Amino acid sequence: MHIRYHLPKEFYQLVKRKPIALSEKAKHRLQMLRAWQALREMGLSAERASQKLGIGRATIYRWQKRLRERKLRGLEEDSRRPKRLRTFSWDVELIEAVRELREQYPRWGKEKLCVLLGREGWQVSASTVGRILSYLKTRGVLHDPPREAKWGKKRANRRVYALRKPKNYSVEQPGDLVQIDTLDVNLMPGVHFKHFTARDMVSRWDVLQACQKATANSAKGFLEAVQQRLPFPLKAVQVDGGSEFMAEFEQACQDKGIRLFVLPPRSPKLNGCVERAHRTHVEEFYQVYADNWDISVMNKVLQEWERIYNQVRPHHSLDNLTPREYILSHYPKSAPQLSHMY
Repeated sequence: MHIRYHLPKEFYQLVKRKPIALSEKAKHRLQMLRAWQALREMGLSAERASQKLGIGRATIYRWQKRLRERKLRGLEEDSRRPKRLRTFSWDVELIEAVRELREQYPRWGKEKLCVLLGREGWQVSASTVGRILSYLKTRGVLHDPPREAKWGKKRANRRVYALRKPKNYSVEQPGDLVQIDTLDVNLMPGVHFKHFTARDMVSRWDVLQACQKATANSAKGFLEAVQQRLPFPLKAVQVDGGSEFMAEFEQACQDKGIRLFVLPPRSPKLNGCVERAHRTHVEEFYQVYADNWDISVMNKVLQEWERIYNQVRPHHSLDNLTPREYILSHYPKSAPQLSHMY
């Protein structure tokens, strides 16, 4: 013989009445109570019925109690508004004093303002000052100052020629896109210079140069060296937003008809090919061969390493071909002069 478990009679009376407007959450709770009761009448224990519905037994009991005591409205979400609201009894003159000081010193917090108020004869705690500030903000009397002062804002550098690389830009031939980047090199204490690398995205052909500083003028000079030492035409370059790739460098790209693509801020991975080249040149050249040379000597040795890198060193990413061999075997028409180079 099955024992039948019933909700209070009021429950059945209530649900048979003309429905009242309930929120979706209240309707869901009512539905769960009906389902729970049906499972109980099928012989499931209270615990098992609750598990079936994914609702704690205590929650079911709490909903039942609220239904008995407050009818269907008891299934609505209770207001979270405090039953008793704090009332403030601050002196109007104190509120005005806090307001005036905050407007005069908009970056100062409650602790500093509390000290100033003390100098004016007010006996008030920093926490009270903080509550007054919050009170004034909620009523729109005070507003937090902007995070960046107007005089401190940097004017965006207007790029008259550079642009983001279009998504549909196709890189198919050597010279279609060359990534350029700089690297800080510290051979020993006091010996510091900038290293420029240009890497072709298709052939992995690199052009290298050392400079005392990475300026827009030195980057312009490097661009000229890249054009001279690449065995194929240079159509487009990709750089980060460094200042060395603005001004004279940007103008040089425009004058030479070389497309200039600038990476979005904080996206070094988009220049990952040349970043990887930096690591190779540090590990295989600077850490092995470099000495305490001046820039002119450094660049002579660096150009010899550039020749070895492009024409002697096997590249795993090119099936162990050199960039020279890769171009001759895959793109012979792009650099016909390569057949006479070694």
